[in-house]
Order: sequence, then C-alpha cells, then structure tokens
Amino acid sequence: MPKLHRKRDGKPLRDAMARAGLSGPELAEATKEVDPTGKGVSPATVGRITGQGKTARDRCELETAWFVAEALHRRTNAPLQDLFAMPTGSISNIERSTPDADEE
Repeated sequence: MPKLHRKRDGKPLRDAMARAGLSGPELAEATKEVDPTGKGVSPATVGRITGQGKTARDRCELETAWFVAEALHRRTNAPLQDLFAMPTGSISNIERSTPDADEE
C-alpha cells in the first residue's frame, strides 16, 4: 500500500489541528470516530506525523492519513489533499523488457 507524504513538514496538519482546537492526543481520540473498527490512530503516531522534532515522520500509511484527515475534516472542512501528498511514481512500475525487434 502506498505511503502518503505530509505536506510542508506537517504545517498544514498542525494548522488544521489548531483550527479544530485539538491537541495530538485529542486528534488521536477523534480518529476512533472515523475508524470503522473504533481503534483509530495512536497518540504516538499522531505525534510523529504532526511533529517537527527528531521523531517526526514525513510519510505514513494511507489508512493513517485517511483517519487523521477525516477526523480533521469533520471539524475544519480540510480535505485530505490539503494535508497529504500522494507519492510520486515508482521506477518499479516501468516495464523492463526488450523490444521485439531486439530479440534474437
């Protein structure tokens, strides 16, 4: 599954959290409301994708980004694409066969 990249080192996430009046642990709790299993995203993971320090992470699983974005969207109307970017194409998607004319 592709990993999404947080935009601008997580600033849009932090801005949306501020508009929603949510701390990291509160956002983690809010993700439980949008997760069909009720598990949500852990406070530690929320901290890593919204943080700025050594433990901050620029990428996260699609499901994590979806739950965080949906929880924020319910309070701020911020869509996922304002918070996260899709990864660029992978070189593994390039076909690596020789053209028919080059075969012996």
